Amino acid sequence: MDFGRLAYPTTSSVFFFILLSYAAAYDPLDPAANITIKWDVVSWTPDGYVAVVTMSNFQMYRHIMSPGWSLGWTWAKKEVIWSMVGAQATEQGDCSKFKTDIPHCCKKNPTVVDLLPGVPYNQQIANCCKGGVVASWGQDPSAAVSAFQVSVGRSGASNKTVRLPKNFTLLGPGQGYTCSPAVIVTPTIFVSSDGRRKTQAMMTWNVTCTYSQVLASRYPTCCVSMSSFYNDTITSCPNCSCGCQNRNNCVRSGTGIQTVVGTNPVTKSAGPSIQCTQHMCPIRVHWHVKLNYKEYWRVKITITNFNYRVNYTDWTLVVQHPNLNDITQVFSFDYKPLTAYQSINDSGMFYGVKFFNEELMEAGPDGNVQSELILHKDINTFSFKQGWGFPRKVYFNGDECKMPLPDEYPYLPNHSHSTLVGFLGLAASLVLQVLAF
Repeated sequence: MDFGRLAYPTTSSVFFFILLSYAAAYDPLDPAANITIKWDVVSWTPDGYVAVVTMSNFQMYRHIMSPGWSLGWTWAKKEVIWSMVGAQATEQGDCSKFKTDIPHCCKKNPTVVDLLPGVPYNQQIANCCKGGVVASWGQDPSAAVSAFQVSVGRSGASNKTVRLPKNFTLLGPGQGYTCSPAVIVTPTIFVSSDGRRKTQAMMTWNVTCTYSQVLASRYPTCCVSMSSFYNDTITSCPNCSCGCQNRNNCVRSGTGIQTVVGTNPVTKSAGPSIQCTQHMCPIRVHWHVKLNYKEYWRVKITITNFNYRVNYTDWTLVVQHPNLNDITQVFSFDYKPLTAYQSINDSGMFYGVKFFNEELMEAGPDGNVQSELILHKDINTFSFKQGWGFPRKVYFNGDECKMPLPDEYPYLPNHSHSTLVGFLGLAASLVLQVLAF
């Protein structure tokens, strides 16, 4: 349905669209996923208050990568921002009414961004100044928090006169996040570093932001291809997996890349950036069933970056497969099962090893990372038939990847006419594989 052509949408169509948006925000592998933004009023001033704003990313495998977060809202009255520590407003706005003390920002709807690392100490607070980059909770809870301090004026200086900001946005329109209205909650209790003193916020309110892939992108942002040792066929990503709207404006193989996309990361804004492929995705995940042992089987995973402008730092890969409940060893990647909200352990998160391969470089010779897994066979469930050895779902950086259709998966050869010689050849091959293992 083309919602853009409905000049006068019916109530039922609007209701359906709202339901679709909320449904898409629900992730069965991470149902409690959200980013919570907490405002703690820590002191009153003559015309307002000082608040510490803390952003906590409770998403297990979706993080905020460079260029970092931006947070916007609309003031309920005629508030101004006198000053900030650990962040800054992107625009000052019209402050012409102020003749002496000039506010940091006078806009009715300010947008705030994190400061870059290395700013002077007197401009920092705890958990600030990371360029807006926030890790996922599953990777590193200590790095999944960002904070800043803001001094607000012309707002009222008591619980009865302060009005909560409205219309919160995270990362801006088209980035997939929808934020709830601010809700007053029990004031936060702060404990001193030595644990001997407790203080309480004057007032606290929370805003909860949830992500929807449908709102973030019309098309998937990654795809999955497959292969196996028992079949020469390679199952490619589905054609136009990520949409083919850029097919006439992509980087052809063999093109002088530096002349096409430039070399300065600040100015790489014009020209094509995605390599021309039949799937047109910036990210491809390849799952290869590599070896079969007596009690184990082995898989190779390769993630390839086809984007010539983006380095994916602190990337995550989530895989759903029934045999992940018995994974034995993972090479080159870190691994964490996703079991908190599930009755069965069939999903896990893979991510790069710190200082080794946590950055997936832009397209080119170094634009891939890979790992191998060894999984123990469960005699009651294990099979290579009907594509059982391939994942059910794959997510990259929290977005679900486009999968091939099940009937396109590499299939087991038809042994109905196999001879004893063929059987012995297969057996000998397996023995050699076991010895190699």
